[in-house]
Amino acid sequence: MTDEEILHEFRASEALLEGHFKLSSGRHSGHYLQCARVLMNPERAGRLAFALAQKIPRDIRSQIDVVVSPAMGGIIIGQEMGRALGKDAMFLERPEGTFHLRRGFRLEAGAKVLMVEDVVTTGLSSREAIAAVGREGGEVIAEVALVDRSNGEADLGVPFFPLVDINFPTYAEGEIPDELAAIDVTKPGSRKA
Repeated sequence: MTDEEILHEFRASEALLEGHFKLSSGRHSGHYLQCARVLMNPERAGRLAFALAQKIPRDIRSQIDVVVSPAMGGIIIGQEMGRALGKDAMFLERPEGTFHLRRGFRLEAGAKVLMVEDVVTTGLSSREAIAAVGREGGEVIAEVALVDRSNGEADLGVPFFPLVDINFPTYAEGEIPDELAAIDVTKPGSRKA
């Protein structure tokens, strides 16, 4: 898939939102990619996962034992990546603030894990999820994401293969431009988003 074909999938599913959003990183943006919308159609989700699987170098792909993704945003694309790669897929949760496996999921000692995210902005959530896999006995050998919003700057500590780079500006709390500050802020995942 070309970048334009990928962006077409986001536009066609109304997954590219405009307004004032406070991202999970704490930064603010005038744009938000609601990946749940682009993934709500199983056929589209499968196409995107297949294209994402093609981004992983063959030598890394051949080592993957299992796919792990952080809840909530990574669950659907993680499941579809498991299907595309022919591997089991499980997800991490953090009901008390720290990621861990629940629901009977477990990793074999030394399991080679592909971490799957929907969007990476600063990489903080990814690094927390990667650390959780280590605590659970696995080893993350690479990460993939539908979208890299970090402008290539996210350091995850493992090879990173995004499907597409989309670099909308983001702002720290004290740097929000007046025109953005004038718009009511929405926290993605809330009822407004």
